Amino acid sequence: MAPLVLDLFGDADTRALTVGYRQAGGRFGGGRLGGEAVLDQLDALAAEGPDEPIGLVLGSGFEAAPDLMRAIAERYRVLGAGPDCVARLKDPFAFASLCRQHGVPHPTVTREPLSDRAAWLLKQAGGSGGAHIRAAPGGPAPRGAYFQAWVPGRAVSLSFLSDGAAIRVVGITEQWSAPSAFRPFRYAGALERARHEPPVLAPGLSAAIATGVGRIAAATGLTGLASADCLVNGPDWWLTEINPRPGATLDVLDRRPTPLLTQHIAASLGRLPDPEPAPVDAAAAEICYAASGYAPMPPISWPDFVRDRPRPGTTVARHAPLCTLFATGPDSAATRAMLRSRAAELRTLLALTEGHP
Repeated sequence: MAPLVLDLFGDADTRALTVGYRQAGGRFGGGRLGGEAVLDQLDALAAEGPDEPIGLVLGSGFEAAPDLMRAIAERYRVLGAGPDCVARLKDPFAFASLCRQHGVPHPTVTREPLSDRAAWLLKQAGGSGGAHIRAAPGGPAPRGAYFQAWVPGRAVSLSFLSDGAAIRVVGITEQWSAPSAFRPFRYAGALERARHEPPVLAPGLSAAIATGVGRIAAATGLTGLASADCLVNGPDWWLTEINPRPGATLDVLDRRPTPLLTQHIAASLGRLPDPEPAPVDAAAAEICYAASGYAPMPPISWPDFVRDRPRPGTTVARHAPLCTLFATGPDSAATRAMLRSRAAELRTLLALTEGHP
């Protein structure tokens, strides 16, 4: 495949893989992705390709921009969830209704003032990455936000392919956060266990989650690669959201015989691929957030385990994602240890770079 890419960041390793690239304007999330300019840039990109593009794969950031998604879908075949499907899944009250209809456990949601704020969280409708989640304030939820009941449990994500009628589970990952003073639920990373380790979920529990997710996928006509985020507490579980697109766990799970992008396209076109074995070893990816801002970003000789590498001269704000670290190992413990070691190595490299401009 010959990829043509439009995004906000222009990371060096992304651009090295493309045959055509454009940097988008606007801002990430909240529907601020540039509107008509995005359509013009997509048209310019399409003209650069060696052939007519087979379609467009949308990443994160469009959940809060359904009108822009519809405008894009009028010009290009969207490979993955369409705008109506995304609108239903990312509307917190429509999603809660879907869960009730299909017997799927889901935390209660409301916009009304709360009597016990400690038992609730404030979330932004269409938000992603966990940075938008806060402790619930007093009064009604602000515009574009809602309250979700706090439930206990560890965070797991079920990644799956859907053809609009049935799903096939690709893998189940454990997830963790990187809390900061103002973003206590900021997403950090995910890990897929080695094949010989105990599964993340007991077989009966993973089957129950897959059944519930499959019902919602069929009800919304969801297609392509997606993920279902859950909180699990012993035998109890709650589906918190479905991300109707390839997500952050793609880095960890894309180690099957057939690339997940190929499988995503096939499922989007109504052909659900056959199951493939999981890798023998464990793998994990973790976002490294900038402890200080870079304006401009200095030249850095990035180690091979670093992905999403910002180019020299670009701006990275303080606390913004700087890059992604990747590691594999014989088991989960060794892989997490490798991540910690690589994070320390990167911190040393950055400190040396800042000390010698």
